[in-house]
Order: sequence, then structure tokens, then C-alpha cells
Amino acid sequence: MEYRLLGKSELSVSVIGLGTWALGGKDWGPIDEGEAITAIQKTIDCGINFIDTAPVYGNGYSEEIVGKAIKACRHRVIIATKCGIHQRGNEIVNDLKPKAIRRELENSLKRMGIEVIDLYQCHWPDPNTPIEDTMGEMLKMKAEGKIRYIGVSNFDTALLQRTQKAAPIVSNQVPYSLVNREIERRLLPFCKEQGVGILAYGPLGGGILTGKYKEKPIFNADDARSFFYPYYEEPYWSQIQTLLKDIEQISVRYSKPISQIAINWIRQQPGISTVLVGARNPKQAEANAAAGTWQLSAEDLASIKKALSRTFGEE
Repeated sequence: MEYRLLGKSELSVSVIGLGTWALGGKDWGPIDEGEAITAIQKTIDCGINFIDTAPVYGNGYSEEIVGKAIKACRHRVIIATKCGIHQRGNEIVNDLKPKAIRRELENSLKRMGIEVIDLYQCHWPDPNTPIEDTMGEMLKMKAEGKIRYIGVSNFDTALLQRTQKAAPIVSNQVPYSLVNREIERRLLPFCKEQGVGILAYGPLGGGILTGKYKEKPIFNADDARSFFYPYYEEPYWSQIQTLLKDIEQISVRYSKPISQIAINWIRQQPGISTVLVGARNPKQAEANAAAGTWQLSAEDLASIKKALSRTFGEE
């Protein structure tokens, strides 16, 4: 497994990280708690040391599972969680007010049974709260030793610039994949220049870049693949099937699953610190970790670039 320093922090993070949205038992269908705990422990045994979670993932359930899984091995992992959004009925509420994030921090520490959070992130921007107020409270929690570093998630370039003036930001967690390259326009170059590490989520496009869907699936309305990811609808569906045929040639040549090609493409892009991938069972955990043990060649990367250009008409 390869490790990199996260931004300007002293955190040495594995290039493959574990994302735990699916372990919340919501948005991705029910889970087996025992299997989920085993998946996390298998992830750690395979060399992944970065685990990302959030209170909103199953209303705290994901954090509880993470806490159970790392109880005997806290010293081996870097724990990242978030604050700033919660569910009120069917509504998602953005709230980065100092009082709210203080409450969320204490609850997260309690759920995971830990004394300090290594990376505490604002989950989504809150347009109703000045970011300076939020960062002021973050700095207090850092001074108290309850968090080690401050990160953000889903922040654009303008908001990140403003946030940096209020507190040292070591990372920005944003969507990035072969089928979502929006950050390459402005955000990725800015973060590289500023030394802000990128935590890439959604690397498999909600599962479509695993190549396992040969026919367009139908998901329940409360499944994240139907409301958060647009790739199972046209024109994305047909375009991605074309792209997958090109990637499959590389997959066959290396005898590696298509998912590892997609993951490796991201982690080999300049400025990327960690690629966050979910795992619901030990088999998935092992396969994800294996992507961090080999690399695509320069020829492979050039081939994928051409395939993207042919498929999406991009340079």
C-alpha cells in the first residue's frame, strides 16, 4: 500500500481510503452489522489506514459501526468524520453554526468511543452561517485537543479561499471519477497550488464503474444510485457502457477488475491524496485495497485519456 501526506498535515494516509456511507444502513439498502465490522477490520489488515464517516450516514449508525470495528486497533487508523448536516424528517438540513458543530463533535466522539478525531470536516457548505464563525469554533475544538486537523467537503474554489483565511485547511473531499471530472477545471489546480489534499469520493460512480451492470438496473427511490448519481439514466448510461468497453481491454491485460482500473486512474492524478471506496463485506474490502498495490502505465493513462475524449468529447 502506498501512503501520502494529507495536504500540509502530518497525517500519512493510505492512497485508498474506506468510505462508510453504505454502512449507515440507509440510502444503500440494509447491511449486516457483523459483516460490516469484519469488512472494516479486513480493510485495516490490508494496509488501509484512513476511514471516513459522517453522523448523517444512517443517523450515527455508520459511526457506531466504525467505533466497534476499531476498538482494539485505534492506533492503526486515521479517523475522519464530518459535521454540518443532519436529517429532519425527509429533509436534509445544512447547519454549520458553532453550537451545532460542537454538539455534533461530542456525539461523534461518544459514538465511536474515541478521544480525538484526526480530521474533522465541514460536510457541506451552509449559506446561512458565516464560514468565519464555523472556523472559529473549529479552532477552539482543535486547541482543546478534540480534533487534530480541519478539512472541508464539497467546497468550491471561492468558498475554500475564504475558509483558508479563517483557519488552516488540510483537505477538501469532493466527487471525482472517470465520469465526473468537474474538479479538473479550477478546484484541483487550486488545491494543488495551495497544498490542500483532495479526498476523492464516488470513484466508481455509484457502482457503475465496476462494470457489473450489463443491463440498466432499477433502484428503489430511496437508493442513492437513483437520487445522488445520474449515471444510470441516459445519456450517461450509454456513454459509460462505451467507455467501459475500452477500460475492459486494460482490465483483461492486467487480469485486474475494472473497478481497480477506475480507482487507480484517480489515485495517479496529481493532487489526489486518497481515493475513498466503500466496502460492505471483506471480499470487497480486499479487492479495493489491492488497487493500492499496483499502477497503470503511462501508456494506459494515455489510452484512457483518448477513450474519455472519444466518449464524452473532452480533452
